[in-house]
Amino acid sequence: MGMRILHIIQRYWPARGGAETHLHEISARLVAEGHQVTVVTTDSLDFELFWEPSRRRIPEREGCRDGVRILRFPVRHLPLPQLAYPAWRRLLWALSFLHPVPVSLSHRLARYTPWVPDLWRWLEQTDEPFDLVAGMTICFEPLLEAGLRFARRRGIPFVIYPLTHLGAGPRPGADSLSRFYTMRHQIALVRASDAVVAQTPTEQAFYIQHGVPPERILVAGPGVNPEEVLGGDGERFRSRHGIRGAIVTSISNLSYDKGTFHLIEAVHRLRREGRDITLVLAGAVLRPFQRYWERLAPQDQEGILVLGPVDPETKRDLLAACDVFAMPSRTDSFGIVYLEAWLYRKPVIAARTWGVTDVVRDGEDGVLVPFGNVESLAEAIAFLLDNPELCWAMGYKGEQKVLSSHTWDQKYPLVRDLYLRLVGKR
Repeated sequence: MGMRILHIIQRYWPARGGAETHLHEISARLVAEGHQVTVVTTDSLDFELFWEPSRRRIPEREGCRDGVRILRFPVRHLPLPQLAYPAWRRLLWALSFLHPVPVSLSHRLARYTPWVPDLWRWLEQTDEPFDLVAGMTICFEPLLEAGLRFARRRGIPFVIYPLTHLGAGPRPGADSLSRFYTMRHQIALVRASDAVVAQTPTEQAFYIQHGVPPERILVAGPGVNPEEVLGGDGERFRSRHGIRGAIVTSISNLSYDKGTFHLIEAVHRLRREGRDITLVLAGAVLRPFQRYWERLAPQDQEGILVLGPVDPETKRDLLAACDVFAMPSRTDSFGIVYLEAWLYRKPVIAARTWGVTDVVRDGEDGVLVPFGNVESLAEAIAFLLDNPELCWAMGYKGEQKVLSSHTWDQKYPLVRDLYLRLVGKR
């Protein structure tokens, strides 16, 4: 008899993102092997819906994709949510340093960020049978706490995929942004889980240092399906957009933390030096980026092609067309898109952040730069474009690494076998 799995995540298909792709691949493969999977999530289509009520929702409350059952619950908002949401998160961050404040209070306060009361209510009232619960993404800890409570009431295992952004500080979890992913009540959730699926050895070491027994941690980051990634036509992309010179691309949410602003400034520098470079940006356009873009003078927008979200064919064509892939982000625990770029034998540029340094090897398959350092970023782009043979060698090494260690055919069995062991022990 197959397992009955309950997965919990902040967004799910048709919403797009690294976490969403990661969990769906595991869920769909479980279903294909005869297990039952229900995904419980919110109705958020746009990431910014969590603090901005005007953003897009998914109207269907139930759905199915590749045999995976999907249940969606509406995101609610406090008054003045655009101010209340970040203020509430900062309050939680402050309380994390006050050890007399019990973790249970932080958990109660966290339930409003995001506030999804109907999801909690369903978990409290449903009598559906499940054998295991797993939750993904530690910065949405109220959803994970709801899943952990459900698992404890049922006496079944709870698995957590923290996807911890450990930042670019002097040590993991030490910079201003990563502290919002490593608060005391968040780490307590990870410690309380029956198993932790870490993205990288650095994330594994971080949680061991914070009291998680090593035997509970499985390092099994995401993978790719090469047959789904390959097949792009670079000439088709160049012809469609009239591009003849070098292409640098980034595929991610367009935001400061993903390094998008710094990429634009770096390409500006290189174009002022007379280089024929086009920066192509693909991904969801977040409001702060939209405001930044609208403030740029028309001459500063030249050479920058903002595509917004793209379909899979356009994404493949873009990866085939580009000369360098750059995502100098400080908000990635792994970076699936680096794997996708390597399959096209492209060198990658990443920020030197904890966890990502386990994925991208500086000088071997890519270049690491300090987050936010525009000068270093411009130098890295120029260096790669001036050394095409080195670019090819880096891309080739990346491709071999993906094929040998980072396909879903290699990663999925690790997770499935973890689930089977936990359910078998019960």
